[in-house]
Amino acid sequence: MALVFNACNTSTKSEGEKSTAEATTPAATETAKSAVSTEPGIQFSEASWKAQLEKAKAENKLVFLDAYTSWCGPCKMLQKNVFTQPAVGEFFNKEFVNVKIDMEKGEGPELALQYPLEGYPTLLFIDGDGKVVKKVLGYQSPEQLLAIAKDIKGGTAL
Repeated sequence: MALVFNACNTSTKSEGEKSTAEATTPAATETAKSAVSTEPGIQFSEASWKAQLEKAKAENKLVFLDAYTSWCGPCKMLQKNVFTQPAVGEFFNKEFVNVKIDMEKGEGPELALQYPLEGYPTLLFIDGDGKVVKKVLGYQSPEQLLAIAKDIKGGTAL
């Protein structure tokens, strides 16, 4: 019997608490990045946050933001088991501007102030004006995530 936690809390780890998974070489990280981009599933954009909002507004779409951290187990499970599913990718790539941001790096800390988070992963659906339409905390199965996204597109999530 295994115990699986649904989300990680927002307290951060110190340098000494980093896992061995974080201690990968740059070459291994680059290989993993290139492998992900050729896989079926959600294709995440790496443009700036401002550019993501502008794109969403121009295309009349919502931004799907995966707010994660490098040390969060459920975040890694979402990336490995959910975001890679062909049915999830097909729907999300068509209907949303998809963004994933490490909330402890780059634009992440600033966004964490703008969109206060209770834990990781936090999945946010945000309109082109930056307003949160739906916030989902914790790991979701592919079926759960698709149902949430379809509800939002159908207008019942508001």
